[in-house]
Amino acid sequence: MILLGLTGGIGSGKSSVAQLLSARGAIVIDSDAIAREMQAAGSPLLAQLVERFGDVLNEDGSLNRAQLASIVFPSPENVKALNAIMHPAIGKEMSRRLDEQRKTDNVVVLDIPLLVENPRKGLSGVLVVDVETELAVERVVKHRGMDADDVRARISRQSTREQRIAIADRIIDNSGSLEDLERQVEDAWQWAQQLPAAEPGAGLI
Repeated sequence: MILLGLTGGIGSGKSSVAQLLSARGAIVIDSDAIAREMQAAGSPLLAQLVERFGDVLNEDGSLNRAQLASIVFPSPENVKALNAIMHPAIGKEMSRRLDEQRKTDNVVVLDIPLLVENPRKGLSGVLVVDVETELAVERVVKHRGMDADDVRARISRQSTREQRIAIADRIIDNSGSLEDLERQVEDAWQWAQQLPAAEPGAGLI
């Protein structure tokens, strides 16, 4: 198994890169997607969120993510509480999916927004998607409908561009066109397939 860490700030286009890698045959283990699965209506983890943060549900019993975000992100204490609920559960499921791949020859991508904050052991390589901050803000406002100041506040709580670039083995600059992004991802895919296999226990915190 070749194991890549993939990271990038909000609005960087990390998810687009993950999709392009998946289309080329990579097995993508997406921490955000796992979180959404584990927060499904009726799940034990969703019940823990309601117990800690109050009624953050839509009428159909699903998680109201905007409401939860409005409660959590302005408060460092609430961010810490949310992480204490989510991170162990996500980590356990990521480890389970990783274990299924360890004896394969696949290129496996760990898609982790907070890779700087939560480094992973023994990765074959780290791929960072980078974009200038104000361009990231513009894209999030346009495509997710978020307020620009809210986006900047979230960016300020993430690792910096410089910190992400410092851990990169390869950088994808997503400030250009889709065609340019696809070309860079293809180059990164060819690079990834030449990397050494991951160490035993790779991908764990």
